[in-house]
Amino acid sequence: MANVTNAAQAGTPAVAPHEAFALGTTTIEDAVVAKIAGIAAREVSGVHALGGGAARMVGAIRDALNTSDLTQGIAVEVGETQVAVDVTIVAEYPVSLQKVADDVRAAIHRAMVDFVGKEVSEVNVTVNDVHIATDDD
Repeated sequence: MANVTNAAQAGTPAVAPHEAFALGTTTIEDAVVAKIAGIAAREVSGVHALGGGAARMVGAIRDALNTSDLTQGIAVEVGETQVAVDVTIVAEYPVSLQKVADDVRAAIHRAMVDFVGKEVSEVNVTVNDVHIATDDD
């Protein structure tokens, strides 16, 4: 077995990850922010789908073709330091619509701060419909 020494032991200083940054900018496209918001909203219990009727119809066709649109029902405005999100949901029946809306708002807020790194100015939730489970589901 070869005798391997650690770089720090050999006298070479180790560079902490945060000290190794190069200069430059990071740009996160609006579509990426919308996709992250859509993923966060879909993970909330009580959310059946995102988007209005026409968007859901197109979404059903896309799902059949395995090309889901994760930004369906999401609109974002991204600024230098802040982001605003509008989301349209279909809630499951019988859930508290206020609770689902609050949970969606909290999930999107967390995702924007954790993944996008921006302050959230507002998350507006529109409950467009209520889904009632049937035997066909």
